[in-house]
Amino acid sequence: MNFTRWSARLPGTQRRIAARTDPGDSQAKPRENSAHSSGSAGSVPAARGEFERHGERHDGRRGERQGGRGGKDSRGGSDGSDRRPAGIPELEELTVRDVLGGLPALVALVYGPDHRVAYVNDAYEDAFGPREPGTTAAESCPELIELGLMPLMDQVLRSGKPRTVKSRKVQAATSGAPHASANGAATVARDGSYTVTCTPVDTSGSGGVLIFAADVTDHAEAAERLRASERRLRETAVALQRSLLPQELEQPDDLRVAATYQPGGTDAAVGGDWYDVITLGAGRTALVIGDVMGRGVRAAAVMGQLRTAVRAYARLDLPPHEVLQLLDGLAAEIDASQIATCVYAVHDPNEGRLVYASAGHLPILVRAEDGTVARAADPTGPPLGTGGWIHTSGSIELAPGSTAVLYTDGLVERRSEDIDEGVASLERALAGAKGSPQVVCDRLIRAMGVTAEHDDDVAVLVLQHPARTGQAAELFHNAALDLLGGIEAAPRARAFASGVLSSWRFPVELRDLGVLATSELVANSLQHGTPPMRLRLRRTDRRLIIEVTDGDDHLPLRRHAEPADEAGRGISIVATIASSWGSRRTPGGGKAVWCEFALPH
Repeated sequence: MNFTRWSARLPGTQRRIAARTDPGDSQAKPRENSAHSSGSAGSVPAARGEFERHGERHDGRRGERQGGRGGKDSRGGSDGSDRRPAGIPELEELTVRDVLGGLPALVALVYGPDHRVAYVNDAYEDAFGPREPGTTAAESCPELIELGLMPLMDQVLRSGKPRTVKSRKVQAATSGAPHASANGAATVARDGSYTVTCTPVDTSGSGGVLIFAADVTDHAEAAERLRASERRLRETAVALQRSLLPQELEQPDDLRVAATYQPGGTDAAVGGDWYDVITLGAGRTALVIGDVMGRGVRAAAVMGQLRTAVRAYARLDLPPHEVLQLLDGLAAEIDASQIATCVYAVHDPNEGRLVYASAGHLPILVRAEDGTVARAADPTGPPLGTGGWIHTSGSIELAPGSTAVLYTDGLVERRSEDIDEGVASLERALAGAKGSPQVVCDRLIRAMGVTAEHDDDVAVLVLQHPARTGQAAELFHNAALDLLGGIEAAPRARAFASGVLSSWRFPVELRDLGVLATSELVANSLQHGTPPMRLRLRRTDRRLIIEVTDGDDHLPLRRHAEPADEAGRGISIVATIASSWGSRRTPGGGKAVWCEFALPH
């Protein structure tokens, strides 16, 4: 390859040729080169002439750039007027001061390692007032310190690379005080937010930093208003959610109960988690926890309806699986598109067990007094609202000293692991969790890594069956009598009740009322029930409970007896003298009729 010939095509060669060529010869030189090329096809001048002809066909942009630098275009013209339309100013005609001074953004130029002020534009003076050239930024520009730019400018000088900080808030040093602006008008400095870019520049051989600050105060204030609005919406949503939950948990005589609810995420959508504690009478307690799938007001509304329905069905004192069967049909009627899970459990102090039914919910965990954790086994049916399923009940032991935990999936479900691993982690956390129910709730929340930024609602219900000893144990007693021998069992029951209530040191008035209620309940069972029959007396630290069971499953009703009626007044008498009364069917057939008397403080 003839490198000499092709070197004329290299960038910059044509400009050097033009610089060495006399302007007066610019028109004749190509012809001379062309003539010379006919005698010597491989000579350098022929290549240069060819390049010039190629340049004539170019779009002229290279000539404009060359004319800007050396005053001549690629054809050797002195002004390039034949290539640049008239009226378009050259960039070189504008000064840096004119450009920066007219910008609406704040511009300042500092130089040297101590960042001395060289220049501030009009917008900068309007915002913060004039700055004396030659003074250090630390002395005359407190706004730069407040914006946190001093370390940033040091970094820019060291690295030689621009840096940007976004939406920094600054309080004007002369906030509220008028000062003269660049155009002589009075202005008032105000607080603002700025996005600042610091760019390294070379100022007379020494390093400098050009500060360019865009006023984003309006955007920052709008963003703050939006955040405040979102906070208010979230607070309202959380208040709505909490208003649908129990404001205060009922505290049974034989259990200690605590619950925790934590909304998930930072958005305004509410969830459908709920829990409840319902005293059923005769010392029995229902415990419920559930979760409506999805988020939003609709999920919360369905949750509120289900919780209300659970309390209504619980008053019927039905077995857990029958309560869920009723809820299943109701959930389908409320909204067939909403799916909910629920577990309903009943604690009977006389049995020492939790009888429960589950509709697609996570298993109950029970920690024994020795620290071992048991997981409630099946049965677990499909979620509520699916229909077509016959729910059944199961049971798990809840001995004195035990702690049971009911929870929603937000506590154990993580996107990075299987939900069974989350339940296993909760079992390990529960094994080491000791203390009151509220302490156990808090420890489980922390152990499972639930924070304010958690992406799902979490509800936890903890109940403990305390092991009572000493003086506390003296306040809890049980006594039972099998009713044998037909009508002769009535006087024996009265005598038994009188002796037991006297040994419990009840006041005379309460003892007499207890004996009367025992007589009426036993008489009602002897007349309308079938064997086996049993009388149970139970006292707690707050009430006296009298209960009679028999083999007939027809529940008694309170009715108005006419003056001439010889029967039908027993239940009315009991309802009048007792604090409360009720009846329920027992597993395996039969019924239990009970009443309660509140103990004097």
